[in-house]
Amino acid sequence: MQTYEYIKQPKVEAAIYKDGYNRRLRVDEFRGNAGRLWEYVNKEVESNQFEKVIVKARAGQYSFFVEKGFMLEGGVNGYFNGDKAFFMSKFLTNDRRNSSHWREEDDILQQVQELERQEISYSDSISVANTSQAERLADLYQEVFKLYPVPLHNPDYVKESMKSGTIFVYMEEGGRIISAASAEISSVYKNAELTDCATRSSYRKGGNMKHLLRKLESELLNRDIFCAYTIARSLSFGMNAAFHQLGYSYGGRLANNCIIFDKMEDMNIWEKDLSDV
Repeated sequence: MQTYEYIKQPKVEAAIYKDGYNRRLRVDEFRGNAGRLWEYVNKEVESNQFEKVIVKARAGQYSFFVEKGFMLEGGVNGYFNGDKAFFMSKFLTNDRRNSSHWREEDDILQQVQELERQEISYSDSISVANTSQAERLADLYQEVFKLYPVPLHNPDYVKESMKSGTIFVYMEEGGRIISAASAEISSVYKNAELTDCATRSSYRKGGNMKHLLRKLESELLNRDIFCAYTIARSLSFGMNAAFHQLGYSYGGRLANNCIIFDKMEDMNIWEKDLSDV
């Protein structure tokens, strides 16, 4: 079960994502007394099967979480209306802390960062989706991902995401969507997570995703969103290469962050200031 809640208690307010599927609790933003927030989080951890707690902290909140045993895994510049978000994590089991692919992911990152940047524009064949494309998008995601952190295989979920402001862009052939990506926008903090990147296996290696991402960047700029970031599978050379070549900067790695593709995986953070484009 996955629920997004905004709690308001004496001396603290917070936006909290409770993710039973991925066995994690994530604090996307809070203001007020950090100690009160920590009391609330501890109670939630005790009553649920969470294995990881993530807090997106501001600079002034960083030291409190270090004292509570959190570690800095990465960050995104400009996340909070131009201010940096520090991704602080606390692991509640040894298995959740330990990654069996860390060295391999280091090698992939090094290979990716040796690639040349590319100048790419988006193709005219890319469309912005509306709710009438929800079923075809869900069909794409069902084929590409056996497991995914959110239920994108459900057309109703895709529709609700669109209604909440998420932009989906896609390419099609013969009436079938062959590749898609999305931008999940925070209208409060003026940032966007580029996510839900998928291409059917028979259409890969054609560079479709880079064009889709460029289209999303254009849509974000039209909405005055300048902070763009993504969280990509650390084991995916192709996705990490795409963001690096499009000018994104590496921002850290989240260990055992979510279930995606076929298992619990580490995820790389990539970020970009679109106002510099």
